[in-house]
Amino acid sequence: MLDNLKISNILFLDVETVPVVYDYKKLPRNMRELWDSKFRFHPTETPEKLYQKAGVYAEFARVVCISVGFFNEQTFRVKSFYGEDEKQILQDFTALLNKHFNRKEHLLCAHNGKEFDFPFLCRRMLINGIKLPKTLNLAGKKPWEVPHLDTLELWKFGDYKNYTSLNLLAAIFNIPTPKDDIDGSDVARVYWEEKNLPRIVVYCQKDVLTVAQLFLRFKGEPLIESKNVVVA
Repeated sequence: MLDNLKISNILFLDVETVPVVYDYKKLPRNMRELWDSKFRFHPTETPEKLYQKAGVYAEFARVVCISVGFFNEQTFRVKSFYGEDEKQILQDFTALLNKHFNRKEHLLCAHNGKEFDFPFLCRRMLINGIKLPKTLNLAGKKPWEVPHLDTLELWKFGDYKNYTSLNLLAAIFNIPTPKDDIDGSDVARVYWEEKNLPRIVVYCQKDVLTVAQLFLRFKGEPLIESKNVVVA
């Protein structure tokens, strides 16, 4: 399958998210009650303790950065949409998809994208009143019509028993690690405590490049040289 894909038709992406508020106690009362209800039967942790993971739940979190990358002849071009205005981030990203990645042959690719990135983006778009772009609107599509690639799924080869991190795959395929500064567990802290969104953007861009490099490894092709990576 991978041999038949034209790599210039693939948009690689990564999404960084943070809780809508950093402190559980600052959640609006109704949202706090709904969070508590969601986790009331957790066997070991309290809902307040579990709020540390709120950034992965689209109902309680928001997008702060979307980084994308695509192959253009001999270069790999990276662009990021980020800021304090989530709706603007999502609108700008949607405009890119609608203008440049809207044909049948176009694909989106992320690591664990089918479980996290793609559904999270769809949910936040709907919450912000944004019409889903063609490449994210899966309603009525058959499984083989879904224009999404997932490097985690490709690595599983049909195995559903475990999760393999992007960092681990980068290590075993001799790809420079994207986690040489922060990782996903640091994003909320860096955003809310350090107020350092540019640091998160750099991390997000590294993840996109790593996903593309991993995809090349899966195809048995050489890695992108750093001199051929262009950040817009």
